[in-house]
Amino acid sequence: MSTPSPVRVAAVLSTEHRGRLMSQAHEVNFHEGAHLFDEGTRADSFWIVRSGTVTLQVPLTGRRPTPVENLGPGELVGWSWLFPPYVWQLSAEAMTPVRAYEFNGTKVRMLMDADCAFGSAIGHWVGRVLALRLHQTRTRLIDLYAPRLAAG
Repeated sequence: MSTPSPVRVAAVLSTEHRGRLMSQAHEVNFHEGAHLFDEGTRADSFWIVRSGTVTLQVPLTGRRPTPVENLGPGELVGWSWLFPPYVWQLSAEAMTPVRAYEFNGTKVRMLMDADCAFGSAIGHWVGRVLALRLHQTRTRLIDLYAPRLAAG
């Protein structure tokens, strides 16, 4: 659940595209226990963690949220801002004090539309993140539920 990510922004985006993206950033801080977003709410921002740990969670009816991945420095928090209907598919909570760069999803989408190379680079990065998150969520849910199904 906390293995190093192969999709950290510095490893994936070129210096030019990373610089263009970072020109849209502003610094924010979250205290331990703060919710960055909740599943089902409007997704209009995203973050790159500078320090601290953010946990992605799957809310389950009648149970505590199930953590599926811990994110650390250089990692993207949030991809739902890129895809209509722009609604969060998971929840995110600061597990420690977190410093992050925050981005306005609408403004970044506009930049992506205006510059095809930049848009392609961001789209491929977010796509890689999404594929990894899907795999990790699936693995976590199998770990949680497969023993119960086998025993049942």
